[in-house]
Amino acid sequence: MKIEISATSRKAQGTGASRRLRKAGRVPGIVYGSSEPVMIDLDHNNLYHALRKEAFHASILTLDHEGKKEQVLLRDFQMHPFRQQVLHIDFERVLADKKIHMKVPLHFINEDMAPGVKSGGVISHVLSELTVACLPAALPEFIEVDLGGLTLGHSFHVSDVKLPKGLEVAGHHHAADAVVTVQVPRGAVEAAAEAAEAAATAEAKPAAAAAAAKPAAAKPAAKK
Repeated sequence: MKIEISATSRKAQGTGASRRLRKAGRVPGIVYGSSEPVMIDLDHNNLYHALRKEAFHASILTLDHEGKKEQVLLRDFQMHPFRQQVLHIDFERVLADKKIHMKVPLHFINEDMAPGVKSGGVISHVLSELTVACLPAALPEFIEVDLGGLTLGHSFHVSDVKLPKGLEVAGHHHAADAVVTVQVPRGAVEAAAEAAEAAATAEAKPAAAAAAAKPAAAKPAAKK
């Protein structure tokens, strides 16, 4: 998916200038990397709606800066603590021949078909995204994870993820890190334990009653 967003240059800097931009419906931002940083501002509404799209966070974006187009990545943005308002945004330029590090969303499929789920297990998602390294042209919008073979009590690890061509795992991930697990629900475990305890108690009661019903052994007669 090709995503393009427009920006204009801004010269005024500082808290006051940024406040005036926001009142005018603009968002202050910056573009950096590979050359001099450039201060920009963008239309708030367009940017706000773009940020709600998953692909905007994990794609190579085309930034139209007053007619000059360049490839960038979204690197950071700040939101107002309680208003639906974007306060600031950062973009980084990318070069076609230089690897980038990016967090890519994980899309899970076939969860309902997993044997572990059919056996009554519940899938717990440990990771929702994976940091990868690749050339810009190889960056996917998401990575698909097929959970169709996941069995009860087992996990799907980082090493099990089938990465698209040109990608490699980066960041703090390790091959043995769990991506998802499928476990018996805690309530089911507790219910099973209570049922076992009740069954054991029920078995013990007849034995105790039988023991209580036996006559006491006769005492030997006293010697005269």
